[in-house]
Amino acid sequence: MGSAERPHRTAVTNVRVFDGRQLLPLGTVVMEGGRIGASGVADEVIDGAGGVLMPGLIDAHVHLHDRHTLELLTGFGVTTALDMACAPPELVGSLRSVPGLTDIRSAGTPAVAPGSMHSRIPVTGQRGLIAGPDQAARFVADRIAEGSDYIKIIVGNPGPSHDQATLDALTAAARERSKLTVAHASSYEAVEMAQRARVNVLTHVPLDKALDETAAAAAVADGRILIPTLAIMEGVVAQSAPPGAGYAAARRSVTVMYRAGVPILAGTDANAAVGVPAAISHGASLHHELELLVDAGLSPLDALRAATSRPAHYFGLADRGVIEPGRRADLVLIDGNPLRDITATRSIRRIWCGGVEVVPAGLPR
Repeated sequence: MGSAERPHRTAVTNVRVFDGRQLLPLGTVVMEGGRIGASGVADEVIDGAGGVLMPGLIDAHVHLHDRHTLELLTGFGVTTALDMACAPPELVGSLRSVPGLTDIRSAGTPAVAPGSMHSRIPVTGQRGLIAGPDQAARFVADRIAEGSDYIKIIVGNPGPSHDQATLDALTAAARERSKLTVAHASSYEAVEMAQRARVNVLTHVPLDKALDETAAAAAVADGRILIPTLAIMEGVVAQSAPPGAGYAAARRSVTVMYRAGVPILAGTDANAAVGVPAAISHGASLHHELELLVDAGLSPLDALRAATSRPAHYFGLADRGVIEPGRRADLVLIDGNPLRDITATRSIRRIWCGGVEVVPAGLPR
């Protein structure tokens, strides 16, 4: 390819690069053809003025609704979102690979127990009904045929739940098809059931009783990861929980799991559906989630990794999550040093999603 045919090359100079692993000295990052490029003559030079350039953020637990959902996420620097329930498949398909907007992966339709609260959710609740272990293999095969990237299981509790045999069958069927399983488990009992079923990922943390060293040891032994979604756990307590319910168990669960060495990923459960236990905004909430993770004991460095390199690694997204040549040009330029003060991620100056510059939405400090 001759020089006249090469893609437009943009250089962002004078930036401290958080590459998804560590903060590097002042340097330059080049974008070319939607990817991070090698150094070379640039067509456009942007002075980063000493700001921090990070990989685009990854929210590891959202619920998609429409194109506006993607626009909200992108405007807050969330360039990848892992959707944890969205249907029908045609809707999910319409939200994939939209140029200049948040790139998605999706569970599609989750596995739902008959009679449970989730069974009353429009579309996904009825599509996902599975009444026993004999239906597990077909459920997983159907999701894969529809394009689901991983398998979501609503474990339940409080309220009706899948029995242990059904959970075991679902995780076994997904394992046979090389798909990760993600378990919605928001009580201590549900976490115990999910761990016995050998799920790969726990999402949410209990409000009824904090996870303890026993639960953490089980997670470590199986190489399990945790997406605690503290933003919605805090929101449920504030918006819909019965009197006397508190946030302390959720916060303590993260502290215990993190200290034990369980990998923590940042996810929010952002959802704008009517009737949800807590309304959590798309995009803005991930910055609050990072602050809650630090409050629960994560170092600012690990909180940043939880929203960049770690979700990319654990969900097999090899083309993003770090800043290095060949990766997607998903970039966020901020003021301040988030390794000293995690709230600096709110001070967004510029955003690029797949090399396309996006107007920041603006975040309150």
